[in-house]
Amino acid sequence: MKQKTVFIASAIALLLIFVAGALFYSSQQEKAAAALAEANRAALIRLHSPTFGKADAPVVIVEFLDPACETCRAFYPRVKKLIAANPDKIRLILRYAPFHKGSDKVVAVLEAARRQGKFWPALEALLASQADWAPHHTPQVALVWKHLEGIGLDMERMAFDMTSTDFEKVVAQDLADARTLQVTKTPEFFVNGRPLPSFGFEQLETLVNEALVAAR
Repeated sequence: MKQKTVFIASAIALLLIFVAGALFYSSQQEKAAAALAEANRAALIRLHSPTFGKADAPVVIVEFLDPACETCRAFYPRVKKLIAANPDKIRLILRYAPFHKGSDKVVAVLEAARRQGKFWPALEALLASQADWAPHHTPQVALVWKHLEGIGLDMERMAFDMTSTDFEKVVAQDLADARTLQVTKTPEFFVNGRPLPSFGFEQLETLVNEALVAAR
Protein backbone atom coordinates (compact mmCIF):
# COMPACT_ATOMS: atom_id res chain seq x y z
CA MET A 1 0.00 0.00 0.00
CA LYS A 2 2.86 2.31 0.91
CA GLN A 3 4.54 1.63 -2.43
CA LYS A 4 1.31 2.42 -4.24
CA THR A 5 1.00 5.73 -2.38
CA VAL A 6 4.59 6.64 -3.26
CA PHE A 7 3.96 5.75 -6.90
CA ILE A 8 0.83 7.92 -7.07
CA ALA A 9 2.62 10.81 -5.37
CA SER A 10 5.51 10.50 -7.83
CA ALA A 11 3.12 10.42 -10.78
CA ILE A 12 1.35 13.55 -9.54
CA ALA A 13 4.69 15.29 -9.00
CA LEU A 14 5.80 14.44 -12.53
CA LEU A 15 2.49 15.68 -13.92
CA LEU A 16 2.83 18.97 -12.05
CA ILE A 17 6.39 19.37 -13.32
CA PHE A 18 5.19 18.71 -16.87
CA VAL A 19 2.34 21.22 -16.58
CA ALA A 20 4.65 23.82 -15.08
CA GLY A 21 7.16 23.23 -17.86
CA ALA A 22 4.47 23.53 -20.54
CA LEU A 23 3.18 26.79 -19.03
CA PHE A 24 6.70 28.17 -18.80
CA TYR A 25 7.41 27.22 -22.42
CA SER A 26 4.16 28.83 -23.56
CA SER A 27 4.98 31.98 -21.61
CA GLN A 28 8.45 32.13 -23.13
CA GLN A 29 6.97 31.65 -26.62
CA GLU A 30 4.56 34.54 -26.06
CA LYS A 31 7.35 36.77 -24.78
CA ALA A 32 9.53 35.86 -27.76
CA ALA A 33 6.66 36.59 -30.17
CA ALA A 34 6.04 39.96 -28.52
CA ALA A 35 9.74 40.84 -28.63
CA LEU A 36 9.92 39.85 -32.30
CA ALA A 37 6.85 41.92 -33.07
CA GLU A 38 8.45 45.00 -31.50
CA ALA A 39 11.76 44.44 -33.28
CA ASN A 40 9.95 43.95 -36.60
CA ARG A 41 7.82 47.06 -36.35
CA ALA A 42 10.28 49.40 -38.06
CA ALA A 43 10.74 47.06 -41.04
CA LEU A 44 7.08 46.17 -41.35
CA ILE A 45 5.40 49.43 -42.24
CA ARG A 46 6.66 52.07 -44.67
CA LEU A 47 4.91 55.28 -45.67
CA HIS A 48 5.11 54.34 -49.35
CA SER A 49 3.10 51.12 -48.97
CA PRO A 50 -0.43 50.75 -50.42
CA THR A 51 -3.03 50.47 -47.67
CA PHE A 52 -6.66 49.47 -47.48
CA GLY A 53 -8.92 50.15 -44.52
CA LYS A 54 -9.17 52.76 -41.75
CA ALA A 55 -5.90 54.32 -40.68
CA ASP A 56 -6.77 53.79 -37.00
CA ALA A 57 -8.01 50.20 -37.35
CA PRO A 58 -6.88 48.19 -34.30
CA VAL A 59 -5.72 45.21 -36.39
CA VAL A 60 -3.07 45.67 -39.07
CA ILE A 61 -2.27 42.93 -41.56
CA VAL A 62 1.00 43.37 -43.44
CA GLU A 63 1.25 41.17 -46.51
CA PHE A 64 4.36 40.64 -48.62
CA LEU A 65 3.03 39.97 -52.10
CA ASP A 66 4.34 39.01 -55.53
CA PRO A 67 1.74 39.83 -58.24
CA ALA A 68 2.84 36.71 -60.17
CA CYS A 69 2.40 34.43 -57.14
CA GLU A 70 -0.48 31.96 -57.59
CA THR A 71 -0.96 31.58 -53.84
CA CYS A 72 -1.18 35.36 -53.47
CA ARG A 73 -3.96 35.31 -56.07
CA ALA A 74 -5.77 32.53 -54.20
CA PHE A 75 -5.46 34.24 -50.80
CA TYR A 76 -6.47 37.73 -51.90
CA PRO A 77 -10.27 37.25 -52.03
CA ARG A 78 -10.18 35.41 -48.70
CA VAL A 79 -8.25 38.24 -47.05
CA LYS A 80 -10.67 40.75 -48.57
CA LYS A 81 -13.62 38.76 -47.20
CA LEU A 82 -11.99 38.66 -43.75
CA ILE A 83 -11.65 42.45 -43.82
CA ALA A 84 -15.25 42.90 -45.00
CA ALA A 85 -16.48 40.72 -42.12
CA ASN A 86 -14.85 43.13 -39.66
CA PRO A 87 -15.60 46.62 -41.04
CA ASP A 88 -13.33 49.42 -39.82
CA LYS A 89 -11.38 47.01 -37.62
CA ILE A 90 -8.74 45.71 -40.04
CA ARG A 91 -6.23 47.57 -42.18
CA LEU A 92 -4.25 45.82 -44.92
CA ILE A 93 -0.78 47.05 -45.85
CA LEU A 94 0.87 45.58 -48.93
CA ARG A 95 4.62 45.19 -49.30
CA TYR A 96 6.24 44.01 -52.51
CA ALA A 97 8.30 40.84 -52.70
CA PRO A 98 8.68 40.29 -56.46
CA PHE A 99 10.60 37.03 -56.22
CA HIS A 100 9.57 35.87 -59.70
CA LYS A 101 11.87 37.20 -62.40
CA GLY A 102 10.07 40.05 -64.14
CA SER A 103 7.57 40.68 -61.34
CA ASP A 104 9.25 43.99 -60.54
CA LYS A 105 7.99 45.28 -63.91
CA VAL A 106 4.45 44.36 -62.94
CA VAL A 107 4.95 46.17 -59.64
CA ALA A 108 5.85 49.25 -61.71
CA VAL A 109 2.54 48.86 -63.55
CA LEU A 110 0.67 48.71 -60.26
CA GLU A 111 2.50 51.73 -58.89
CA ALA A 112 1.80 53.69 -62.08
CA ALA A 113 -1.90 52.81 -61.70
CA ARG A 114 -1.67 53.95 -58.10
CA ARG A 115 -0.63 57.43 -59.26
CA GLN A 116 -4.01 57.60 -60.94
CA GLY A 117 -5.86 56.37 -57.86
CA LYS A 118 -6.49 52.96 -59.43
CA PHE A 119 -4.16 50.70 -57.48
CA TRP A 120 -6.72 48.32 -56.02
CA PRO A 121 -8.80 47.89 -59.23
CA ALA A 122 -5.54 47.29 -61.14
CA LEU A 123 -4.32 44.75 -58.59
CA GLU A 124 -7.60 42.84 -58.69
CA ALA A 125 -7.66 42.89 -62.49
CA LEU A 126 -4.12 41.52 -62.69
CA LEU A 127 -4.64 38.85 -60.05
CA ALA A 128 -7.79 37.71 -61.83
CA SER A 129 -5.94 37.46 -65.17
CA GLN A 130 -2.64 36.19 -63.76
CA ALA A 131 -2.74 32.92 -65.69
CA ASP A 132 -2.72 34.86 -68.95
CA TRP A 133 0.11 37.33 -68.34
CA ALA A 134 2.27 35.06 -66.16
CA PRO A 135 2.26 31.67 -67.95
CA HIS A 136 4.49 29.10 -66.26
CA HIS A 137 5.19 31.60 -63.45
CA THR A 138 6.95 33.90 -65.95
CA PRO A 139 5.53 37.45 -65.89
CA GLN A 140 5.27 39.13 -69.28
CA VAL A 141 4.43 42.78 -68.83
CA ALA A 142 3.45 43.17 -72.51
CA LEU A 143 0.47 40.89 -71.81
CA VAL A 144 -0.71 42.94 -68.84
CA TRP A 145 -2.15 45.97 -70.59
CA LYS A 146 -5.29 44.46 -72.11
CA HIS A 147 -6.39 43.35 -68.65
CA LEU A 148 -6.32 46.92 -67.38
CA GLU A 149 -8.80 48.20 -69.95
CA GLY A 150 -12.10 49.34 -68.54
CA ILE A 151 -10.92 50.62 -65.15
CA GLY A 152 -10.41 54.22 -66.30
CA LEU A 153 -6.64 54.38 -66.67
CA ASP A 154 -4.81 56.86 -68.88
CA MET A 155 -2.51 54.42 -70.65
CA GLU A 156 -0.21 57.08 -72.10
CA ARG A 157 0.35 58.49 -68.64
CA MET A 158 0.90 54.95 -67.36
CA ALA A 159 3.69 54.37 -69.88
CA PHE A 160 5.34 57.66 -68.91
CA ASP A 161 5.03 57.10 -65.16
CA MET A 162 6.57 53.65 -65.44
CA THR A 163 9.87 55.26 -66.47
CA SER A 164 10.23 56.70 -62.97
CA THR A 165 13.04 55.30 -60.84
CA ASP A 166 10.91 55.80 -57.73
CA PHE A 167 9.42 52.36 -58.24
CA GLU A 168 12.84 50.74 -58.15
CA LYS A 169 13.53 52.40 -54.81
CA VAL A 170 10.22 51.14 -53.42
CA VAL A 171 10.96 47.58 -54.50
CA ALA A 172 14.52 47.77 -53.17
CA GLN A 173 13.27 48.95 -49.76
CA ASP A 174 10.57 46.30 -49.59
CA LEU A 175 13.02 43.54 -50.50
CA ALA A 176 15.50 44.81 -47.89
CA ASP A 177 12.75 44.72 -45.26
CA ALA A 178 11.73 41.26 -46.45
CA ARG A 179 15.28 40.06 -45.77
CA THR A 180 15.22 41.67 -42.32
CA LEU A 181 11.95 39.92 -41.55
CA GLN A 182 13.21 36.64 -43.03
CA VAL A 183 10.48 36.60 -45.68
CA THR A 184 11.45 33.97 -48.25
CA LYS A 185 8.11 33.21 -49.92
CA THR A 186 4.83 34.86 -50.76
CA PRO A 187 2.33 35.55 -49.49
CA GLU A 188 3.81 36.20 -46.06
CA PHE A 189 1.66 37.78 -43.37
CA PHE A 190 2.18 39.66 -40.11
CA VAL A 191 -0.70 40.59 -37.81
CA ASN A 192 0.02 43.54 -35.52
CA GLY A 193 3.67 42.69 -35.99
CA ARG A 194 3.32 38.99 -35.25
CA PRO A 195 4.35 36.47 -37.94
CA LEU A 196 2.20 33.44 -38.64
CA PRO A 197 3.25 30.43 -36.52
CA SER A 198 2.99 28.34 -39.70
CA PHE A 199 1.71 29.01 -43.20
CA GLY A 200 -2.01 28.84 -43.92
CA PHE A 201 -5.14 30.98 -44.10
CA GLU A 202 -6.52 29.40 -40.93
CA GLN A 203 -3.39 30.51 -39.08
CA LEU A 204 -3.87 34.03 -40.43
CA GLU A 205 -7.50 34.03 -39.38
CA THR A 206 -6.57 32.84 -35.88
CA LEU A 207 -4.04 35.65 -35.39
CA VAL A 208 -6.54 38.21 -36.67
CA ASN A 209 -9.26 36.94 -34.31
CA GLU A 210 -6.84 37.03 -31.37
CA ALA A 211 -5.91 40.61 -32.24
CA LEU A 212 -9.58 41.59 -32.54
CA VAL A 213 -10.35 40.14 -29.12
CA ALA A 214 -7.33 41.91 -27.58
CA ALA A 215 -8.51 45.22 -29.07
CA ARG A 216 -11.95 45.12 -27.45
